[in-house]
Amino acid sequence: MRFVLFVEGHTEKKIISPFLKRWLDARLDQSVRINVVRFNGWSEMVKDLRVKASMHLRAPSADQIIAVIALLDLYGPNIYPDGLTSARKRMNWAVKELEGQVGEERFRMFFAVHEIEAWLLSDPGIFPPSVARAFPDKVKQPESVNFNEPPAKLLAQLYSKQRKRYKKPVDGSILFKKLNPDRVYEKCPVFKRMMDEMLVLAKNAGL
Repeated sequence: MRFVLFVEGHTEKKIISPFLKRWLDARLDQSVRINVVRFNGWSEMVKDLRVKASMHLRAPSADQIIAVIALLDLYGPNIYPDGLTSARKRMNWAVKELEGQVGEERFRMFFAVHEIEAWLLSDPGIFPPSVARAFPDKVKQPESVNFNEPPAKLLAQLYSKQRKRYKKPVDGSILFKKLNPDRVYEKCPVFKRMMDEMLVLAKNAGL
């Protein structure tokens, strides 16, 4: 049994599946597979979401799919209606809107608030000491790092102050291998809700 995971870019394709799998496998009787489908950015994902989800859930092997999961950064997309400025309101609207567009019982829409780099902020210990020492107090609640200074931008600024450069494809991959998903689960409530739901889905599928 497997999840099909939609992601928005090359880096996400490389790092997210094994990271989520580490947390899930530790809580399941059997290992779960996570097959990743990469899109060229959030706009392509939003445009093709319904067709791609239906394609997978109506394929000959669809009985082996637990659910199709789509994961987007909350920061970046410009799909939100005017007046929705808070992370909670934007996320709630987008989940309802996109799941409604897809219209499949085994489809789930999730968001990283505000970017997947927020998950990295859960554990300063995985960063070079000079960067970790420069972390502002707000990273104690990683998902509160906001639309004005999203996590990747914050990391780029912190690295540059140490005469380093944060390169997402390289540094992000290394950091995610060090990161314990349990720390993210403890520090990031939105991440926690996603993992709890994926765990229930996997267990209900017999894993």
